[in-house]
Amino acid sequence: MSENATPASSAPHDPAPPPSPHAAWTPTGETVPVPSEDSVIAAIATVYDPEIPVNIYELGLIYTIDLLEDGRVKVEMTLTAPACPSAQELPEQVREAVLAVPGVTDAEVEVIWEPPWTPDRMSEEARLQLDMF
Repeated sequence: MSENATPASSAPHDPAPPPSPHAAWTPTGETVPVPSEDSVIAAIATVYDPEIPVNIYELGLIYTIDLLEDGRVKVEMTLTAPACPSAQELPEQVREAVLAVPGVTDAEVEVIWEPPWTPDRMSEEARLQLDMF
């Protein structure tokens, strides 16, 4: 062996990488990823109320997220007020964001009014951003 040759590594093999959130092929066919609550929340957090510079998740507008075994996701959300000018667009933006999550097969977004939204539902991060302390 020459002086510049490097010996074979004696380090153990790296562990297998974590499973991909995207679909993959196996000998038995395609495996479908399972959406996680964290990935759905991250997607929803990309949606902002156009009048408030805070995402709607941190504003506390999302009441429930139901992940079903077949990849469907049901979201219950509210708006800051019944006369909110974004009443038509925000639910559709949430639906589109959720549908973009790997493994989601369908998304249903329902706007509910009970309990009514109050600033108490906002996260601490949202309160800081809006100077509401």
